[in-house]
Amino acid sequence: MTLTGELSDAELEAPVDADAEAIFTAWTGKFAAAVAANDPEAIAATFVPDGFWRDIVAFTWDYRTRAGRQQIVEGLAEALPAVTPRHVRRAPDRMAPRATKYLGQPVVEGYLDFDTAVGRGTAYARLLLDEHAPQDSLAWVVLTTLQDLSGHEEQIGALRPTGTEYSWEFGGDNWLDLRTKAVQYADRDPQVLIVGGGQAGLCLAARLTQFGVDALIVERNPRIGDNWRNRYHSLTLHNEVWANSLPYIPFPATWPTFLPKDKLAGWLESYAEFMELNVWTGTELVDASYDEASKRWTARVRRADGTERALVVPHLVFATGGVSGQPKMPQLPGLDEFHGDVMHSSAFSSGISYAGKKAIVVGAGNSGHDVAQDLHANGAAEVTMIQRGPTAVVSLVPSGILVYSLFTTGPVEDIDLITAANPYELLLHSYKWLTKRTCRIDADLIAGLEAAGFKVGFGHDDTGFHMQYLRRGGGYYINVGCSDLIIDGKINVIQHEDIETFTADGLALTDGRRLDADVVVMATGYDNMQEQIRRFCGSEVADKVGPVWGWDDEGWMRNIWRRTPQDGLWVMGGGLHECRTYSKFLANLITADLEGLLPPRAA
Repeated sequence: MTLTGELSDAELEAPVDADAEAIFTAWTGKFAAAVAANDPEAIAATFVPDGFWRDIVAFTWDYRTRAGRQQIVEGLAEALPAVTPRHVRRAPDRMAPRATKYLGQPVVEGYLDFDTAVGRGTAYARLLLDEHAPQDSLAWVVLTTLQDLSGHEEQIGALRPTGTEYSWEFGGDNWLDLRTKAVQYADRDPQVLIVGGGQAGLCLAARLTQFGVDALIVERNPRIGDNWRNRYHSLTLHNEVWANSLPYIPFPATWPTFLPKDKLAGWLESYAEFMELNVWTGTELVDASYDEASKRWTARVRRADGTERALVVPHLVFATGGVSGQPKMPQLPGLDEFHGDVMHSSAFSSGISYAGKKAIVVGAGNSGHDVAQDLHANGAAEVTMIQRGPTAVVSLVPSGILVYSLFTTGPVEDIDLITAANPYELLLHSYKWLTKRTCRIDADLIAGLEAAGFKVGFGHDDTGFHMQYLRRGGGYYINVGCSDLIIDGKINVIQHEDIETFTADGLALTDGRRLDADVVVMATGYDNMQEQIRRFCGSEVADKVGPVWGWDDEGWMRNIWRRTPQDGLWVMGGGLHECRTYSKFLANLITADLEGLLPPRAA
């Protein structure tokens, strides 16, 4: 097999001449017959020998990967008796089969629906095209997902509510009366308490609400959207609008490709209203404890007026950050002696108040660059960035958008399954090729940065900026102008190892130089979400859960969107497109647990 890294761009982009409809139909017939026969060996035989079966909740109630026919057989033998999959058919509401390329290989991809003992699933299949016998093409990758639990289907399309109850009932509560009572929780506690009203909490609450689950969001800020609204003045999303829509409501077609943060903030606030989500703003979690006997959390929350309420809930979800929680403020030598302003980048709103002053920004990821650029644009006399390690840098256009280009090729719900289907091994190959390509595109940018003393690096295995995000949640920058300022010497760069100590009025370097400063902004990232759990639930629970985010040994994110080792405790997060994708599966898991469908936890 010739993979991407060994092929030219022209070879990679050459069209695939194949009858995708006929090829996918032929494979579907074999796959459906094997499933109907309940035969693990026959199902595995529809895969290439080194193929991958990826499952999200449908067969395993978890996120699992089986690599190679033997593992696929073993996984199916374990799952089939309880799952009893049947009625495999073409997915009517998904894209038609198409021929394309993946890692330089001609493939045919398409979608299937199937039924299980508990609901309806959807599978995405990527067939490795057999160019000599196309009708004999086998699956390279199959992703199976649980879409709906029986009796808890999303109330959309033909299942949408009629609203006639508000037309016929004139003497009782109208829609607004019922909504007001629902959000007050005067006579009940919710089934699910979601801590955090950013995109993660909103997406999950929207899914749960559609599944008929009573969910309450508590958000410490005064308004939904403040998590974006309160960030630095110049912030704009660095990925494109078509990758970032929320469930059920797409962004207007008139919106800009790259969203300003206040536009997104307003959208999130409106989304909560449009989706009829139960939200308590100005409310923070105080603490939470779990009772093993009752399988319930007692969560104390404090409202804006200072009153407290203890909510007793079976499910507690932390949705308090993209990939992490509390701002991280590392101990730097002498920083306690510094007399100027010190703040984390999450508290930085604008550089206007530092016009004519000297600033130091610690950190060289996206936030560090944006803060430094904002300070420079608002007239700071001098801006110095302290780089703590190599940073993966790509241009916004075209390099930065290449990783999201797939979202321009079809409906987001279908593309979401394609992106979730990629096993870790193939993802590494894909990102290595993408990094080689972006480095060619950005050669002048990279050379200019290195000449200015900025260290550019693309991970220990050269898998690039997006893998840095998936592994670490940081360590990269998509250039929207700050790199040019560094190259031109308008923003200075100091390496962390060259620091001796901070002083009362600035920074002393190991070579004897001194830098005066009026403000230090720590763009140093956030603690792992595990520490957020520790803060509210205690060390015993946090240690039991373990780290959140980063890859597990089967190529899935750890302890997020899935069951954690602590019963009734879940973590929701990620970027906008990840929240859209994985909120459905987490909502299905929580709903299944409420219905008593989740099997005992695997060892």
